[in-house]
Amino acid sequence: MTGIDPVLRALAHPVRLRMMTLMWPGPMSAAELARELDISHALASQHLRRLDAAGLVELAEQRTRRGGRERRYRAVHGAPLSEQREGAEMLAGTLAHTLRERAAQRAPEGEGVTTDAELWVDPGVWEDVRRRLADLAMELHDAARPPRTPHTSRVGLTVMAFPMRQEEAPAGEEGTG
Repeated sequence: MTGIDPVLRALAHPVRLRMMTLMWPGPMSAAELARELDISHALASQHLRRLDAAGLVELAEQRTRRGGRERRYRAVHGAPLSEQREGAEMLAGTLAHTLRERAAQRAPEGEGVTTDAELWVDPGVWEDVRRRLADLAMELHDAARPPRTPHTSRVGLTVMAFPMRQEEAPAGEEGTG
C-alpha cells in the first residue's frame, strides 16, 4: 500500500471526494465544508490538510472573520491522477460508496442516465468516446455553482471509463477482432 500515489490515496475517501466536488465551483473554508457535509470543523480541517498535501487544493484567499483568520481553498483543476492499478481500485471503491449515497438521494421524478458495460470496440471509437466523456464531465464541472445557489439543480455524476487488460482467448477459440 505504501507505493500508492498520494493523490489517489487522498481521493480514496468519500468525504475528501465530496469536498473536491464542493470546491470545484469556488473556494470554501473548512467551516463552510463542515456545515455542508455535516461534519465537525476539526474533521473538515484534517481532510483539507490531506488534500492540500496531495496538491489537490490550493489556498485561494485568507480573510478576517469573527476576529480570526479564515482560509478558503479551491480545487486545483486538472490535478494529475496516477494510473496505478492499486490506487485506481481504491478510488473505484470510493466512487462506488459515493454512488450508493447519491443514488439514495435521487429525485424520483428526475430523468437520468444509467449504463454499465464491458465492451470490445475499435480503439479509435474508444478514444473518441473517452474524449467526449471527459469533455462532458468538464462542461458540467465548469457550469457548477456553489452549493444551494438559487435557480440551480443538484445533480450527481459518477463516471469511470477505462480500457481493460487484454486476456488471451480460451484454447480453441479465436477472437473476432
